[in-house]
This record gives sequence, structure tokens and C-alpha cells, in this order.
Amino acid sequence: AALARSVAEAAAEAVASGGRFTLGLSGGSLVALLARELPPALSAVPGAEPSRWLVAFCDERLVPLQHPESTEGAYRVRGGRAGHR
Repeated sequence: AALARSVAEAAAEAVASGGRFTLGLSGGSLVALLARELPPALSAVPGAEPSRWLVAFCDERLVPLQHPESTEGAYRVRGGRAGHR
């Protein structure tokens, strides 16, 4: 929960300063952790505004989104909104 809260707070600070929040995400266990903990953290931190985020997948493989090694695909399966602005 601490990581998700830190992400939400950093996002709120970036958005409040008139900008966007940029976040680089890797795969692995981070997918499940953020899928579970980030939504409640965003609800608890006013101003985090996910619509103002730019998310990059740092270790994305050159595979289709449906492939088990696709980081973006893993976030989509877990309910992320990758590709939506």
C-alpha cells in the first residue's frame, strides 16, 4: 500500500504543478501489486488525475499483447487502462 500511496501522491504533486505525471512500469509482481493497491490509493489522494498520466512500459518485449511475456498485456488483463488517455 505504501508504494501505491507514494505513486498517487507524486502524481497529485505533478498534476498540481500544471503538468503530467510520467510513470515507468515494469512487469512481474508489480502488475498484481499495482492492480490491487493503486485504485484505492488514487481514491484516497485528491488530484492524482490518471487522465494526466503518461505511462511507459520499461521492459516491454516485442511480442503481441496476448503473449504471456507482454508487460502491457499483463496490465490490461489486470484491469489497467493502458493505451487510454
